[in-house]
Amino acid sequence: MTELFDKARAVADAVLYEGYLLYPYTADSPKNQVRWQFGVLMPPSHADDSIGEYTDLRTECVLEAPEDARVHVRLRFLRIQQRSVESLDEHGQYRRVTSLPVDDRVIEEFDEAVEQEHDLLARVGDLLAGGCELAVRDDSARSTEEIRDRDGELRGRIVRELRPLRGRLRVDAERLAGPYGGLRLRVGVANTSEWRAEDADRQRALRHAFVATHLLLGLDQGALLSSMDPPEWAAAAVAECENVRCWPVLLGPGDRSAAVLAAPIILYDDPRVAPESPQQLHDATEIDEILTLRTMALTEQEKQRARQTDERARGIIDGVDNMPPEMLERLHGTLRYLRESVPERESSRDEGVPQEGSHQSSLPPDLPAPPGSPGAGISGEAAGPFPEPGTPWWDPGADAAVSPENDSVEVDGQSVSNGSKVTLLPGSGSDAQDMFLTGRVATVRAVYFDVDGGSHLAVTLDDDPGAEIQGANGRFRYFGTEEVRPLAGAAGASGKPEETAPAGEDEVRR
Repeated sequence: MTELFDKARAVADAVLYEGYLLYPYTADSPKNQVRWQFGVLMPPSHADDSIGEYTDLRTECVLEAPEDARVHVRLRFLRIQQRSVESLDEHGQYRRVTSLPVDDRVIEEFDEAVEQEHDLLARVGDLLAGGCELAVRDDSARSTEEIRDRDGELRGRIVRELRPLRGRLRVDAERLAGPYGGLRLRVGVANTSEWRAEDADRQRALRHAFVATHLLLGLDQGALLSSMDPPEWAAAAVAECENVRCWPVLLGPGDRSAAVLAAPIILYDDPRVAPESPQQLHDATEIDEILTLRTMALTEQEKQRARQTDERARGIIDGVDNMPPEMLERLHGTLRYLRESVPERESSRDEGVPQEGSHQSSLPPDLPAPPGSPGAGISGEAAGPFPEPGTPWWDPGADAAVSPENDSVEVDGQSVSNGSKVTLLPGSGSDAQDMFLTGRVATVRAVYFDVDGGSHLAVTLDDDPGAEIQGANGRFRYFGTEEVRPLAGAAGASGKPEETAPAGEDEVRR
């Protein structure tokens, strides 16, 4: 079970450090003054349901396991460590300051974080007989670090402090009613710290809280069932499970697994960190490429200030500065594939459009066709429009019928394809920026078809001086076929003018 948890560590760490530190990664950034928003379990003295501050969380899921099976529950969270700065005065006394300039750096106060893990192992039979409980106990700690200038003179010190934490991890199980068997597993976590202070603000209370709290659940026999797509026999039981401030997802493909991650942020079953993500940017809701390029654009002074925030910020800045060009290129555009699951289709054009951008919590890699589904295990002429098993279906090399640069679509009775000229007429529901392009002339560069039967045109603006460069780098603007009008006499991919009646000048400008 430990091996399973180790494999899930990349995803679990992305949850653990979600929002830990945000761009531009400096301690004084307004975004980094309001941190720790996910999985926060406050001490009882600071809990307040009316403002969304709670002391506990609970997860429930369905499993199949014999009574002698062992359940492994790992509780993980961050513990807030206060970092204070003290200056050494002329009398040899330390006094606290908010920041201390030393040579070409400035050392500031900042709240860091320390990872905590607590494990509980129990037999399923014991969980059915009344459950098991683990007392969470993390004692206080204090450490100091001297601050010296480049000449070796002592200028001050950094003081790091951890406050004591107390909590409770409880696990129990019950048998499901009905003929199918199965068990419901319940896991609860509560912060029971006795800290109390009058008029304490949230920042002070967080130093006595569990932050980014989540759970890893594992079985050495049997399986935990999906809470998103359970087997049909277990659907009613799964619907009755109560999950409070966290949600269980399977670690692995299918509708059952030996391990589950119960996280305080929304994830799908079998979550994975995109292989294109080179490092932890602490913001899994952003796109790696955007954050990387923005970080590259920081001045050297800004980067130096970010490096002084803490070791994790230093790692981000150094990682971006030392990133090889080929790794940056991988962040620009990544294709993810879905396998066709409809028994019949008119053509391969009913399939999806590639998604652009690499993301820390992005879609998983290519998904194989499930056993028994259309296209699974089919080869030769019987395969019809489906590619060979294991080959992405949206791949021009695997499916010659799909070619965005050569495909065409009918718009207002005219065939539109690569090279066709169109007038842009974005509708009222379009993006606000697209509305400024109304009436502009564009050239179609590719035609895409999505899984819902919609058609999309990749275009470049004719009066854009950077259109050629953007096109060469795959940078296009996308419009639905209902948002364009073909220009009369505009050449398509064949280079021949389209035989259409001329449009009036008022129509072109509209």
